[in-house]
Amino acid sequence: MRTRIMWMLLALTLVATTTAWAADPRYYLALGDSLAVGVQPDATGQLKPTPQGYADDLYSLVRTFRPGLQLMNLGCSGETTSSMITGQGTHCLYQAGSQLNQAVAFLKANPNRVALITIDIGGDNLLECLKLDAPIDPACVVGAASIAAGDLVQILATLRAFAPGVLIVGMNYNDPLVGAAVFGQTGQALAAFSLQATALLNQALEGVYGVFQVPVADVAAKFRTNTTSVNFVNVGLALTWTWMSAPPPRGPDVHPNAIGYWAIASAFVKTINQQ
Repeated sequence: MRTRIMWMLLALTLVATTTAWAADPRYYLALGDSLAVGVQPDATGQLKPTPQGYADDLYSLVRTFRPGLQLMNLGCSGETTSSMITGQGTHCLYQAGSQLNQAVAFLKANPNRVALITIDIGGDNLLECLKLDAPIDPACVVGAASIAAGDLVQILATLRAFAPGVLIVGMNYNDPLVGAAVFGQTGQALAAFSLQATALLNQALEGVYGVFQVPVADVAAKFRTNTTSVNFVNVGLALTWTWMSAPPPRGPDVHPNAIGYWAIASAFVKTINQQ
């Protein structure tokens, strides 16, 4: 009942925004990594896309007011900022060679028919530096944030060139690894470090989004990881809104569960409604 009421409230906040869109069928173009395609671990621990990603949740809500709206989701699990541009190192196959090139091809084929673009990218750059069974490496984090920011400049410049006037909304990242604080001393050290690392990545991403005047959904604030302090609230949310507390083989896993994806979607709703 509580979830249903929350969805109704979110729907009301989008009325003003969606009614301003043209009545003819348009597209919502979703770009990003595993979060865009709703990846979750199945009962065997295999990571599978689901219809519960934040893009699916956001689309379902917006389509209530724009029945003709269609979702084009080009997200790819494991996508980094670099693989989004080049297509190298990704398992996703795009006819145009990369997710960014595919997005450009779609925008060219549908001029003036894309109403909204959302993007989440950069999280997988950082995850390579944050592992429970590996030493903490600050240099890796700095390098990951720098590369992510540099690549994001190219990504946004390209999208702006082919989608002038289209509302593009990015996002910062929550830190699911703060949930590792319950895994003993090693986990506590990782949780503290991962909060600092995520803050550095988010600062880098937000700086680039700001340059391109792209509003940012504050997912970090939603999960209460917009801090360098490991506390009861952000650890609790990480354990209940992601698969971090799931027993093997399903967990621990950093991906959001259905509630976590809904929380991300709600952060996008808030940002869209402010535009």
